Amino acid sequence: MFSQLAVDEHTHLRPFEVADAEAAFGLVDANRPHLRRWLPWVDTATSVEDTRAFFKSSQEQGDARTNLYVGIWHRGELAGSISFYWIDTHNRCAAIAYVLAERFQGRGLVTKACRTLVSYGFTEVGLNRLEIRAAAENTRSRAVAERLGFTVEGIARQEQRLQDRYVDMVVYPMLAPEWRAASGRTEGVLGRVETAGGKHG
Repeated sequence: MFSQLAVDEHTHLRPFEVADAEAAFGLVDANRPHLRRWLPWVDTATSVEDTRAFFKSSQEQGDARTNLYVGIWHRGELAGSISFYWIDTHNRCAAIAYVLAERFQGRGLVTKACRTLVSYGFTEVGLNRLEIRAAAENTRSRAVAERLGFTVEGIARQEQRLQDRYVDMVVYPMLAPEWRAASGRTEGVLGRVETAGGKHG
């Protein structure tokens, strides 16, 4: 588990701690109309205490290597989040999700953060398959997957309930050999990783 992972000179990833609950809830609360369009859990995030309890639970699960919830920090401010929201350690696969505050859109932050976490998953965690699922009409989220070279495997019809409707989800997988074979993706793409036990270049 890393303590901090560089994305670029102004941006890094850091696993959420319980102490981050106020900042994380503030981000969600300030972006409810923007986030609610595609995220079914937004309406249930109603207080800092809810967020604190979620972080405590996910931290315990993360310690058991079943998920990883990470903040995207840009110029010292929480801009969004990215996660392996489930990790199957036996089959070495995981699913990625990401959230970005509306005012940080258009800077490539999610694409760069996702590239960084994907590289970490394949090179450091030893995963073999990563999957992104996006609502068929969510063009911004789908564009992130496609920019990173994830390709459509299929459509999960009406898989997700959003408020009063069901939406189809597009399934985008990436396999470790495919990621390694892509141009410019080598063992050195991670940049600087800081861990509790030291630093890797």
